[in-house]
Amino acid sequence: MTTTGKQLFTTLTADGKLTLEVSEENFPAPTGNQVLVKMEAAPINPSDLAILTSAADFENAEYSHGKVVANMPEPFLTGQKNRHGQRLPAGNEGAGTVIATGDSDMAKALMGQRVACVPGNAFSQYAIADAMMCLPLGDHSSEVGASSFVNPMTALGFVETAKMEGHDAIVHLAAASNLGQMLNRICIEDGMKLVNIVRKQEHVDMLKAAGAQYVVNSSADSYMADLRAAIAETGAFLGFDPIGGGQNTDHVLKAMEQVAASQMSEYSRYGSNQDKSMYMYGRLDLGPTILTPSYGLQWRVQGWLLTPFLQKAGMETVIRMRTRVQQNLTTTFASHYKAKVNLEEMLTKEAISDYRQMKTGEKYLVTPWG
Repeated sequence: MTTTGKQLFTTLTADGKLTLEVSEENFPAPTGNQVLVKMEAAPINPSDLAILTSAADFENAEYSHGKVVANMPEPFLTGQKNRHGQRLPAGNEGAGTVIATGDSDMAKALMGQRVACVPGNAFSQYAIADAMMCLPLGDHSSEVGASSFVNPMTALGFVETAKMEGHDAIVHLAAASNLGQMLNRICIEDGMKLVNIVRKQEHVDMLKAAGAQYVVNSSADSYMADLRAAIAETGAFLGFDPIGGGQNTDHVLKAMEQVAASQMSEYSRYGSNQDKSMYMYGRLDLGPTILTPSYGLQWRVQGWLLTPFLQKAGMETVIRMRTRVQQNLTTTFASHYKAKVNLEEMLTKEAISDYRQMKTGEKYLVTPWG
């Protein structure tokens, strides 16, 4: 048997047309360890925008009910050549009620339960999900549980990465974000020192009020001096950057090296021997990443993705992380939303212009059934 419902798709063609559309689709019956979830809520995360909007021109796009066609400029069109012509679903995570299951015991145990899941097509009225990737929500609503995977597991993953690499302090950029606020709460609970970098004084005040000890304002004239002071006090030589473009990572590495060099007993032409690491886990800025190497030779910049980290961490760690999220959904891992939209409303000019800006504290929630 199949189930019919609305689903959002994104298609980029070789002639530079990015089409977002809502259409009626048939969803197959789940098999094996699969479950069929009636989706009730799904957040629009920055990671979703990579295929949903990218750098396309939505200001001059063609809009109709449930459909929008925008032009994709270079070099972003050529840079996504491998997806040309593919009709892709969107929506990494969400929550809803399991209405059918495959025949595995794990899947059957979820029948009728409200769960958070990571189906990859959460902007839909129904979705097939792996039971292993479902988190039972108990008495929590789908809205409460909609963002219970990507941001919480990513924030926990940063702390786990730091521990695995022998660090007891972290630098985090764009720290006033939903994820950044979670990370601040986690670090307070775990005793992990955290240097929060934000862009506005109001964000400094917000994080300080939430218990953050080290908050640095990148728009202040004293930014680099303040950053060096925070790094010197915490010993933070590991950082996570969701911005990607520009010189954000460059500035942090410079500050790290300046602190490390100031602690050397003698000069070395190769710089300090302090390991300095920056992970980029997003591209809020689609511009080039600018590095002006003045950090010695003991440094690295690399990407960080949740799924490869979870595979590396192992099942025992993943279960421990998931249990912690489940037990603290309304506290440590609480999410808040600026607006709710259904699938068609998600494709209006007003909504796209707003949520693609990814402003702090202004996340959108998609409710597929209205």
